[in-house]
Amino acid sequence: MLVKSFLGKKLARYVVSQTQKWSQSPIKTQEKVFWDLVKTAKNTAFGKDHHFAEIRNYEDFKARVPVRDYEGLKSYIERIQKGEKDVLWKGRPVSFAKTSGTTSGAKYIPLTKASLEHQISAAKNALLHYIEDSGNYHFVNGKMIFLQGSPELNTDSIIPVGRLSGIVANYVPSYLQSNRLPSYETNCIEDWEQKVEAIIDETLPQDMRLISGIPSWVQMYFERLHKRTGKKISEVFPNFSLFVFGGVNYEPYRKKFEELIGKKVDSLELYPASEGFIAFQDKQEEKGLLLLLDYGIFYEFIPAEEYYDENPTRISLKEVELGVNYVIILNTNAGLWGYNIGDTVQFTCVEPYRIV
Repeated sequence: MLVKSFLGKKLARYVVSQTQKWSQSPIKTQEKVFWDLVKTAKNTAFGKDHHFAEIRNYEDFKARVPVRDYEGLKSYIERIQKGEKDVLWKGRPVSFAKTSGTTSGAKYIPLTKASLEHQISAAKNALLHYIEDSGNYHFVNGKMIFLQGSPELNTDSIIPVGRLSGIVANYVPSYLQSNRLPSYETNCIEDWEQKVEAIIDETLPQDMRLISGIPSWVQMYFERLHKRTGKKISEVFPNFSLFVFGGVNYEPYRKKFEELIGKKVDSLELYPASEGFIAFQDKQEEKGLLLLLDYGIFYEFIPAEEYYDENPTRISLKEVELGVNYVIILNTNAGLWGYNIGDTVQFTCVEPYRIV
């Protein structure tokens, strides 16, 4: 067994044991996150405006902090963009993740040192959970490709701006750098058509074992590989064994992927967002993704059918029920408060808490 495989197995066992600790005390874990968030932000502009110092319980919090979308927080975001400190979170964000909103145009989601650390650790821990669950650790000895946005940041303003996947690319752990493709230069190509061809040039001679990205991007990559070589992906990369994806429902792509790949490979689903890393698939044979309760996010839920009511039910984790369609509300260590990201989830399990 190679060194990376050995260390990967050891680390996987440790990380899973740590996950078991917080997942077996879910309500206590969320309460700790709640109080850490409130106390840390007590003296920010938002904390003062919403009287965080007077909060004694979750009911107090709900009475002071309304549910908002991006427009509801935009005035605070604009203050941060002008250079003001201690607005939504202590200090200033390290960067803004720029996203395309359907109603608000471009959105600038703050990323703090704390929130970025949780984004990185969640992605890493998802892979380690997969190793422990599946027993497949061989992929760490080959090459891995992460199809993502450009890692170059716009530094014209006080706080750098970029796409989340590109920002995170700047924080890939050093022990993965030698395995990781494409190169920094190729990742910086803005034109997607040109970028895919450059990625193929770099990856064709390599022992690719893990391929990750939004399914639509990966499908284009696979189709171009097939066109270039005339071969199935499993023939081009015989040791390819794990497809990692997130952001969209994989099912509409599954049949096409199986045709392109030519063999069954494991898949690992992630639920990352610019606003926080919410969940990942911790078991290959279980339905649903493990809700990450110890990663800097305090979750709230509103039954979807009540969301537009004058006084909708707004609950914390301990009150959720299986099979109910909930609007998910985030409070984060990036300074998002009562924030509706526009997603709905259902719980498939509460021991531990898993969602779809």
